[in-house]
Amino acid sequence: MELKIMLAGAMVLGGFLWSYLFMRQFLFNVLVAYPVIKKMRNLKEDLIGVGAIRYTRISNIVSLLVGGALLFVVIYFCPLYLIISFAVGAVGALVFIILKTKPSNKDSFILFSNAYYRFVPDDELRTILYNKDYGKVKARLKNMGIKGTFLPDFK
Repeated sequence: MELKIMLAGAMVLGGFLWSYLFMRQFLFNVLVAYPVIKKMRNLKEDLIGVGAIRYTRISNIVSLLVGGALLFVVIYFCPLYLIISFAVGAVGALVFIILKTKPSNKDSFILFSNAYYRFVPDDELRTILYNKDYGKVKARLKNMGIKGTFLPDFK
């Protein structure tokens, strides 16, 4: 009985890690990366390179394939109580992830800047994103002749 309780606890942790590693990446791409890339491309077509979209697609595919494979292993090989334990951990992590994963969250936008600054062709704007100096983004876009911004209003 004690072993079953320990295994269930390990599966809760496994579900939490699975959700944090794979679902977080997928949700980040869908809820943050794609919308910000779209905003940037709407402002100016070459404000961010097409490699950013390819990078995001590959990240989604890998997250879904590896996460799906691990989920299949859990569902196929584990008894019901371990599957339920895994699901409890996954849903628990998903609640935390959903609350934080949106472009208006500064931490999410910092993650976007860390991953996507390399796809910005303009040297000054790339440096601003790399240094996370968001106060200078609007000034740089104005110097480039672009009206508007892709920066969300941070709460």
